[in-house]
Amino acid sequence: MIENNFAITATFMVYLALMLFIGYYAYKRTSNSSDYFLGGRTLGPWPAALSAGASDMSGWLLLGLPGYAYAAGMESLWLAGGLLLGSWANWYIAAKRLRTYSITTDNALTIPEFISRRFNDKSKLVQTIAAFFILMFFLFYTSSGLVAGGKLFETVFGLDYSVAVIIGTACVVSYTLFGGFLAVSWTDLVQGLLMSAALVIVPIAAMQGGFNQLLTDLHTLNPELLSLWNGIDGQPLSWIAIISLLAWGLGYFGQPHILARFLATRSNKDLTTARRIAISWTAISIFGATLVGLVGLLYIHGHATVVLADGEKIFMLLVNAIFHPVVAGILLAAILAAIMSTADSQLLVSSSALAEDFYKQLIRPDASSSEVMMVGRLGVIALSLIAFLLAMNPDSSVLGLVSYAWAGFGAAFGPVLLLSLYWKRMNRNGALAGIIVGGITIVIWKQLQGGIYDVYEIVPGIIFATAAIVIASLATAAPEKSVTEQFAQFEKNLAEFD
Repeated sequence: MIENNFAITATFMVYLALMLFIGYYAYKRTSNSSDYFLGGRTLGPWPAALSAGASDMSGWLLLGLPGYAYAAGMESLWLAGGLLLGSWANWYIAAKRLRTYSITTDNALTIPEFISRRFNDKSKLVQTIAAFFILMFFLFYTSSGLVAGGKLFETVFGLDYSVAVIIGTACVVSYTLFGGFLAVSWTDLVQGLLMSAALVIVPIAAMQGGFNQLLTDLHTLNPELLSLWNGIDGQPLSWIAIISLLAWGLGYFGQPHILARFLATRSNKDLTTARRIAISWTAISIFGATLVGLVGLLYIHGHATVVLADGEKIFMLLVNAIFHPVVAGILLAAILAAIMSTADSQLLVSSSALAEDFYKQLIRPDASSSEVMMVGRLGVIALSLIAFLLAMNPDSSVLGLVSYAWAGFGAAFGPVLLLSLYWKRMNRNGALAGIIVGGITIVIWKQLQGGIYDVYEIVPGIIFATAAIVIASLATAAPEKSVTEQFAQFEKNLAEFD
């Protein structure tokens, strides 16, 4: 437990009060399902950029990534570099086209709804299966945030892990339930700024003698910590390890909670500004998190009395050791910000899948907008309870849970979305095959071990999904005339919106 937690507790309470106030303000501006699930497409570049970044990174940015750098040294830069490149590519390749096409397809509000309308799937099978995979993988993703919250409250306040997870879950659900997308996006703006500030301040304050001295000290401790090509044991990294780390970047194209920010931005021109803001923020945050792990490693070795059983708590340990309790409270609130900024987005996307893609499509096609919004709110509660149960194992790894869900979305939706935005010949059967093959590959590959099966499951998932889309599309009839006309209208809109 962290000492002097009165000041930290007070800081947390002020922070949570601010988030709830933002949630209440957003609640007053939320009147229908479009507002609740997509904010009425009114996001400016700053909220869009930082909301996408903050919802992307989650608790693993301040827990999982520093923990990995703490354990693996410079090897972690393969992961950081892959994520930065993937984030840039997602903004550059997909953002404008996805926003434009979602408007062309009668203002589609969710990713499953967009895919269904893109291929005029009257059976709604594509939308239903896509929503199923969103719900399945988001339960694991959201539970990773609740695990991070449990570790935070357990470490800071000395609470029992189960009680800590309950408190963390209540914090996230409280404002997501009422404020919807606007609450999530506006709180993400505040949380994203807090996260990046913390990841700059903490390693700089913890370094003794600057960056060059840090490299010297790491070399003295273990020269392999500075190697990109060897593990800390001196053994060369396998091509499987390097590809697996870089491949994290491929997952961006299929993350519904990030893609939703593209849909919600108020104009295509704003997306260009948002991209520059988002990539700058991502670069600062990712490499700051890596630096936290490296600085923390030296700190632990320099203080023989300090024992760290869980490397994912290194950020919290440094904050407590270096800063005054009031400042520590603000910096530790950054972890809560990271957790909340992603878990709220995941709950909202999941509830939109439940309300828009299941309830309205299969159960109540004539449901009013307010009824769908109410189902969405009930979905937030139900889904958070299931994620809570998955998070109750105190030995869960934040990075481990994230990697599985990240791969699931990347494989199930990434190839489908990219090809649907660029390939006119793709049809409904190809989309259906890509989602199913991509999602199932992740589930099966995760259970296999040894040799080629040690490669990160997102790699075979994307390869097999892409192949399934191309084969199924070419083996079946070309898209109907209305679909090709819609694609032509999309290309026209893209030029006009730019």
